Amino acid sequence: MSTTIPAQGLVIDWAQMPTYNTVMSVAVGAGLILLVALGRDLLRSPRTVVTTGWALAFGVLGTILTATGLHMTLTWPLAAGGFPFDNIIFGETSLAFGVLLLAASIFLWHRGAAALERDDAVEHLRETARPVSVFVLGMGLGLLAIAVAGVTYQLFAAPPEEPISGAFAEYPLVEAIFMSGLIALVGLGAILFPLAVRRGGSETARHRAVVVIGWAWLLAGIAFLLFGAMNFFTHIGLIVNTMG
Repeated sequence: MSTTIPAQGLVIDWAQMPTYNTVMSVAVGAGLILLVALGRDLLRSPRTVVTTGWALAFGVLGTILTATGLHMTLTWPLAAGGFPFDNIIFGETSLAFGVLLLAASIFLWHRGAAALERDDAVEHLRETARPVSVFVLGMGLGLLAIAVAGVTYQLFAAPPEEPISGAFAEYPLVEAIFMSGLIALVGLGAILFPLAVRRGGSETARHRAVVVIGWAWLLAGIAFLLFGAMNFFTHIGLIVNTMG
């Protein structure tokens, strides 16, 4: 990224700074919300779940996140001379979530209906998800590490040229705490996920884990969805204000 700060303000060479964490944020938010909604439906009335619809939804979101996350992960750095930590924060986490959504999509499309016809449908799905919970746990710990790094190094701050978010440019901790808090919420749910799908143990403890996961992912999902939608305006405004 080639940047200068002449009299008229920040100028960015956008040919060297591709950005698409707008659609990433919307897809992540939608994915978290849908996971909570599916989990609620499965616990309430598994036989009424139309698995093909959920498979299509997860397939759409998983494809977006896998494609953008993979490109950002493998292109180092995505923005030449810019913000290489974004490759880790947005690229690697979106890739992981995207692949998980694609895996869920494939399972629901091919095996979902048969699984829900079983008398022990919920327990069967719990056993199916148990092996991948190790990876979910690892990513949850990684998300907490990202949240700590976000506050420690005051990441995520927008320049003053960006509409709305730029109003807090002089207070970088504001956006750092906001974004790190959302990431930590997702991480908390991921860390508790193995408890929700574990074999044996207290049913009360499992239920509590499910409730915390649901609220953490629902709140974070709504925030990511709305924040990403807003960024379609703020990022366009930033580009217009810094084209030179």
